[in-house]
This record gives sequence, structure tokens and C-alpha cells, in this order.
Amino acid sequence: MNPKVKICGITNVADALEAVGAGADALGFMFYEPSSRYISPEAAGAVIRELPPLIACVGVFVNATAGEVKRTQAAAGIDTFQFHGDESPEFCQGFGSRTIKAFRVSDESSLLEMPRFEVGAWLLDAYVPGRLGGTGATFNWNLATKARASLGRPIILAGGLTVDNVERAVVEVAPFGLDVSSGVESAPGKKDASKMRDFINRAKGIRGAI
Repeated sequence: MNPKVKICGITNVADALEAVGAGADALGFMFYEPSSRYISPEAAGAVIRELPPLIACVGVFVNATAGEVKRTQAAAGIDTFQFHGDESPEFCQGFGSRTIKAFRVSDESSLLEMPRFEVGAWLLDAYVPGRLGGTGATFNWNLATKARASLGRPIILAGGLTVDNVERAVVEVAPFGLDVSSGVESAPGKKDASKMRDFINRAKGIRGAI
């Protein structure tokens, strides 16, 4: 089965529509103000209102309070939650089945906490000291394969994915989904239409991808 593809760090309508036109299954909106890809809930709402139906709209949060998450959902219209900080299992479970918990993977010990999080999917990203994502760094994909095979949740692979390595990622890991941000950008927060199209084509095995 072809993986789902999420284009993360969307900051404007043009990029969102280009991503959808290229075949993206989900778009990610960064609600963490220190991020170079930050978008306000109101601006995200304006983007989401321009989208066709059946596109998952994922809000990315880092150590936000439950009230902040709910206010952002109301303002933006997101339908999926991604938690990328130090959130507890109980906190994450409070937002239902359309919830993703991100883990920064450095070694096998990084997998130990995952079974405590009974969420819809686990996102595995590279561990980079002092950075929470969007770093362009990869990690040992053997750990992602182990998580997929033994830990019982859909795996979303992130971290350093590009047009050049996405086909290998799909073959080696067989993830439920792929999450890409910096790998399809011309600058932080500005997506490259050609890179998005080529990435999605390669991820989904569409013939003619270049």
C-alpha cells in the first residue's frame, strides 16, 4: 500500500494548493511560535477554508496547554493533532483517535516510551540537540522498521526525507505515512512546487517521476 504523504510547515494558500494538487494526503500547520514555519491559527484557518474536502489538516503543537490546543482548533479548523513536545500519554489521549505523537529518535532507547502512548499514530523524527524538527537530519531507519514491526501503531516517518531518499525510505521502512517539510522547500516556510510533486510521485511509485 502506498504511504500517505503529509507536507508539513504550510504557511500560505498557494503552497497548500500546490501540495494538494501534487497529491498530498495531509497538510501540517506549525503552531509553535519559535518555528520559522509558524502560522497563526487565524491565518491557518484562512488557508484551510480554501482547501478541497478530504485533505487532513494537522495542527502541530509543542507543549501547548489543552486550552490553547482547543482554541487553536476552533480558530483554524484543524481535524488532526500532532504533539511534538513533552506531552504525557494522558494529555495526548484526551484529543481522540486523530492524534499523532512525535518522538525524536537517537538510539534504541528512544523506542521505550512509545507503547505508553495509545494514539492514532507515532511519528518518528531525528534527534538533533536543541531542535524539535524541520532539521533536515535523518536517523537510523532500522529503528523505525523495528517500531513498525513490534510496537503495534502506524508509523509516520520524518526527518531528512527528500526526493533523493524517499523511495529507499518506502522500501526499507514501509511506513504508514511520510512527513516532509524542509526537503520540499526553497526556503524555510516556502514550499517548492516541483520538489513536492517529485517527492509525492516517488513516494507513491508513480511512473514518470523525475
